[in-house]
Amino acid sequence: MKKLLMAFTCCSLLLLTSNFSLAEEAQFPKNEPINYLIPFSAGGESDLFARLQQPYLEKELGQKVVVSYKVGAGGALAWSELVNSPATGHYTAGINLPHIILQPLQRKNAGYKTEELKPVMLFHVTPCVLAVRTDSPYKTLDDLIKAAKEKPGSVIIGACGNGTSGHIASVMLNKQAGLNIPYVPFPGTSDLPIALLGKHVTAIMAFTSGYSQYTKDMRVLAIASEERDPNIDAPTFKELGYNIVEGSFRGLAVPPSTPDSVVEKLYQACAKINAEPEFAKKAANMGMTLLDMNPKQSAEFLAEKTEEYKMILTDISK
Repeated sequence: MKKLLMAFTCCSLLLLTSNFSLAEEAQFPKNEPINYLIPFSAGGESDLFARLQQPYLEKELGQKVVVSYKVGAGGALAWSELVNSPATGHYTAGINLPHIILQPLQRKNAGYKTEELKPVMLFHVTPCVLAVRTDSPYKTLDDLIKAAKEKPGSVIIGACGNGTSGHIASVMLNKQAGLNIPYVPFPGTSDLPIALLGKHVTAIMAFTSGYSQYTKDMRVLAIASEERDPNIDAPTFKELGYNIVEGSFRGLAVPPSTPDSVVEKLYQACAKINAEPEFAKKAANMGMTLLDMNPKQSAEFLAEKTEEYKMILTDISK
């Protein structure tokens, strides 16, 4: 009888715990701020998009959204913090591809694993662009490549961090053009125009979104996309004979054990915002192409890109 009573008590406790857990999930969001961590410096694409989302998210979720920054290690510091944060849905962070895939592949300990970042949504993409100053003597990609071959070291390319889409595109250009152009990593995309216009680098491997703010100061030599951008008067790398299609996919993630029901609520809020005509217009004006990948689609896309980047890294290391 005593054993039966103990078993009944244990089962009751398990049921109570389970019901409490479900009740906690159902309450999301609670009456507390939603933390939105940005892995890069203020003024970059991740920050600009988060700031654009912020008032809409607050309206959809009914809670204050606090955007903060954790800059360092190409975003790894922020993502390391995220995977160790409470899995309540109130701790989120912007994610960037290929960063979150390449870092764990290239480093012994990146501080996180790609699969630990539970995706809520991939909500936009910005293709890479190779840009120079408008007063640059290099009018075309061929001009820049010719100078780099004739005077090694005379051309320097800057981009955002290591293990990023700008870095990968720069490496691919070097490999396919038979060059060894020095590469300089910067903390965030907002640092790139400053570096280029300040003549610290010859060119930058930026994004369509970054260029859209400096059309009078920069000239795009090539775009790393399948098709030309209707808002940029420049050819694709493919048109010029280089198989370089690269860009940055951005989205939102939560800690690994965050309940699926909470993730779904966050996704529905983000998806609804992307579908707002006013929001979509603002994003387009910033050079961002909106996407709508739900949690499952985002996870599948991450898995596909992981295999793709494994092959690229193998090819680069040869």
